[in-house]
Amino acid sequence: MSSKIVDICLSTLKREEVKKDIKSIFAPIIDLILRDIYPYIYLSLIFVFISFILHLGIFILLFRNKSIFSSKIN
Repeated sequence: MSSKIVDICLSTLKREEVKKDIKSIFAPIIDLILRDIYPYIYLSLIFVFISFILHLGIFILLFRNKSIFSSKIN
């Protein structure tokens, strides 16, 4: 009995008309959510970029110091 109900629901959800209706219902909700979280996405991208620049600077400083130390040891 329950497998028949599941099969009927799945066949209903596979129709193109139902898919379009579901997309049209959820599109405004998703747009609203994205509009609310855009500043946080931009802020996190800025933090990732700053972190990359800082890590790159640290790597360059360590690389310079390594060449200085290796020349003093030899």
